[in-house]
Amino acid sequence: MNELRRSFLKLTGGATALAVVTMAGLLKTGQALAAWNKAGFESKAVADVLKSLGATDAAESKDIVITAPDIAENGAVVPIAVTSRIPNTQQISVVAEKNPFPLAATFDVGGGGEGYVSTRIKMGQTSNVWAVVKAGGKYYVAKKEVKITVGGCG
Repeated sequence: MNELRRSFLKLTGGATALAVVTMAGLLKTGQALAAWNKAGFESKAVADVLKSLGATDAAESKDIVITAPDIAENGAVVPIAVTSRIPNTQQISVVAEKNPFPLAATFDVGGGGEGYVSTRIKMGQTSNVWAVVKAGGKYYVAKKEVKITVGGCG
């Protein structure tokens, strides 16, 4: 009986805390959903992804470093890290060129934050992985080829 009471108190305490945070305006789910790039994630071509990001005139940059395996044994789990040494990095996107839906991830970097992200993506076949960086209102790209021995998209 005592454990049932503890569980009930934990549950109601957590729900109350969530309600207070939401009412205080600290948790705004509507803003997070509004920022989702639906067109980009539904695009099937890299050109359409770049257009959805606003990066159609992106310049290549050596200040963007993509850390990924040269050969990935399993395309279902490919580790990718992107480091941007460009000042005022605002956003980093990862694009797998030959995937059915190339835009794999987009990360917003808070003001003064380090331009570094790390994730794992699925890749269906050998292709270039692009890092698209928005910094100071301009767009920059870098590419790295990743060879896939066993595809992960399907």
